[in-house]
Amino acid sequence: MMSYALVLAGNRLITSGALGTNAAAIRGAMRADPNLLTVILPQSLERQPRESRQQLDKVMHLVEKPENDHLPLAEASSLCNQEIIARCQQLICFAFHDSHTLLQTCELAEEQHKVVTLFYFD
Repeated sequence: MMSYALVLAGNRLITSGALGTNAAAIRGAMRADPNLLTVILPQSLERQPRESRQQLDKVMHLVEKPENDHLPLAEASSLCNQEIIARCQQLICFAFHDSHTLLQTCELAEEQHKVVTLFYFD
């Protein structure tokens, strides 16, 4: 609902492709205006779970990172998050208190003077 409302208001949404909150954000953005959605994958599309690939096949602005296929997913995700931060003005993050990669991403965004809104699931 949040991504739907943000995109409906004319905001561009940049996210990573994954199950859970990323998939929900993609669904909302696709419903509002698929042209305002960019999905940046940490690795190639082939490395994504089958359920994610079905959704990602419909995304018009999909950025794959096959050069990261040899990296562990956590490291590739960290690089992906850095690219997302570089492209955005504001970061909205949903995380658990032990989500180290996401919390580091929020810290990095704050260091770059981005507006950061962090929601905790726990």
